[in-house]
Amino acid sequence: MSGLNKVMLIGNLGKDPTMRWLESGQAMCTLSVATSERYRDKTGQGHERTEWHRVVLWRELAEIAEKHLSKGQKVYIEGRLRTRSWQDGQGTEHRSTEIVADRMEMLSPKGFNPEHAQPGGQPE
Repeated sequence: MSGLNKVMLIGNLGKDPTMRWLESGQAMCTLSVATSERYRDKTGQGHERTEWHRVVLWRELAEIAEKHLSKGQKVYIEGRLRTRSWQDGQGTEHRSTEIVADRMEMLSPKGFNPEHAQPGGQPE
């Protein structure tokens, strides 16, 4: 049996989508998506923890995201995890884990105004 690499998120965009066009003419868009959970500790004190996720969209999905999404909007993302490694100019190795989206749904209502969005922290 083969493995399963599946991620599903519902969260808010921390900033506007970032669109790039590769030399091949392929569209690539990145999103910063925040997911938050609320919980109470042993003393009953309420807390909120926010996780930031880097999401990569390709081709038509990237173009749709760039055209229709903006900071603060709620979005559903479905995709898979991918970890990349690279070396910078000083020879330092870096690693980044991101979600490569296969599916995206815009969940904010039509006419959504990001000026009135609840802040969920700042993107990392």
